[in-house]
Amino acid sequence: MPYKEKDIEKLYYSISEVAKMLDVNTSLIRFWEKEFPSLKPRKTAKGNRLFTQKDIENLKLIYYLVKEKGFTLEGAKNKLKEGNVVVATDKQATLVTKLKEIRNFLQTLHDEI
Repeated sequence: MPYKEKDIEKLYYSISEVAKMLDVNTSLIRFWEKEFPSLKPRKTAKGNRLFTQKDIENLKLIYYLVKEKGFTLEGAKNKLKEGNVVVATDKQATLVTKLKEIRNFLQTLHDEI
């Protein structure tokens, strides 16, 4: 059976792709990159950011802490430094992302009816 494009996971994602995944502006991602030392995307010779899956997971975690849980940037930084709390929060962030995808799917179905 031939592979579909979605079956193959990319190694690097552009900032616009990541922004679309998180439903945020690219400027917010650039801002968070300056604020959170854990975000270190690679840069091309032209200065374009290339995000790995680990970078995206970190961004999802930051998004969850700041946007979903209402943490300040300092509070989110402190939370990220706590190793054992990050794992539990990361699972919650993944769950929230999946639930949002389901909600969007259901909304699309509802709109089509």
